Parts: sequence; C-alpha cells; structure tokens
Amino acid sequence: MLKVCRGTTRLFRNNVGVLQDKEGRYVRYGVGGNGGSDLIGWDTMTITREHAGMRIAVFCAVEVKAPGESATPDQLTWLSMVAAAGGRAGVAHSAEEAMAIMEGK
Repeated sequence: MLKVCRGTTRLFRNNVGVLQDKEGRYVRYGVGGNGGSDLIGWDTMTITREHAGMRIAVFCAVEVKAPGESATPDQLTWLSMVAAAGGRAGVAHSAEEAMAIMEGK
C-alpha cells in the first residue's frame, strides 16, 4: 500500500465483515460486501480535449493475496464490477502487481 500511494494515487485499507453489537444486532462494515477488496481508493487523472484540465478520480480496488493464493468468487465479482464501470481493479501478489493495476496494465 505504501509503495502504490504516491503521486495522484490514494488507497485505503478496507476491512469487510460483520459484528454483533451490545444489543445483539449484527452490524456489517466495509465497502463492497463479502467481495470488497482489501485496498480501495482512487487515482486522479487529467482529462484532455473537451474537458481540458478537468481532474477526475478513477475508483481503484486491489485484492491483496500472498503468492499462490487466489481471489474468491465474490472478490472476482467485485473486481469485475469495478472494471466494467471504468475503474481500475485486480488481484496483486506483490507491490509491483499493485502498481501495474494502478497504471491500468
């Protein structure tokens, strides 16, 4: 996360889960539900031509896995939804893979 959060990129740890409060009610937390990525945030881009100079934030989602580990079906669904909406999304097994996702590779 520290290697990727440079320049115009900002990522935040996204803990996803559920807990029971004092009254016994379940409270869900985290963005994206069961498939929500470990890291979420944005990369700022400058648009050209008709929107010259306008800066926009592109949503980013990175699922962090140890070498040899795979994303769950729920995580892959979340990443697909982010990518289909124009965001940057993927599974990273290293800082270099996370940086490639942020660069749109």
